[in-house]
Amino acid sequence: MVKEEWRGLGKVQFTEKLKTLTIPLSRWHKEKFGDIDLKVQQLEDEIRKLDDLASDGVYDGTMEARRRALVSFCKCWYVRKEIHWKQMSRSRHAKYMDKNTRYFHNLTLARRRSNRIDALVISGRLVRNQARIKSTIRDFYKNLYRHEASPLVGIRDGLVNKIQEEEATDLERLPSADEIKEAIWDCESSKAPGCDGYNMNFIKKCWG
Repeated sequence: MVKEEWRGLGKVQFTEKLKTLTIPLSRWHKEKFGDIDLKVQQLEDEIRKLDDLASDGVYDGTMEARRRALVSFCKCWYVRKEIHWKQMSRSRHAKYMDKNTRYFHNLTLARRRSNRIDALVISGRLVRNQARIKSTIRDFYKNLYRHEASPLVGIRDGLVNKIQEEEATDLERLPSADEIKEAIWDCESSKAPGCDGYNMNFIKKCWG
């Protein structure tokens, strides 16, 4: 779909190409993801019917194969649904930023629950006491980031040298296409660098 939409644009800037995708992508999203809950419900209903037949003693190899296929399809739609809502949460955040809405309140509570440390191994023992856990974590980071005295060194102490002209030129040189590609491929694919919603996975595929 992307290739078809971009075919007649020629050597237009990449950002302009992305803008042309707004309408066709909205249409594609509605066709592919518009009825996720309905598709999942239909698959679950079919699986439930097969399970009912099996409970009544009506079950053969064909039904077993069909059930495996339905479960596989259902798992795929579960993943699609998870990705869909993950992207939706990011787009909402980009649109509404830090407004105090019920949506972001629930999002914060869910993140807090997932990040909660209920137990921690301290000195070889499993500890569930929250006060002890907090104290141990605080002491760990205090020790990790404690201030260490460092000698005062000036520029005239001979430790800082003037860079060569060739090195100065390299610092001002624009990155090459290969360096840009390497930086893009180092990014996590599900992250979106801007508020337009295009994630790094999309950009990687367009690059290729």
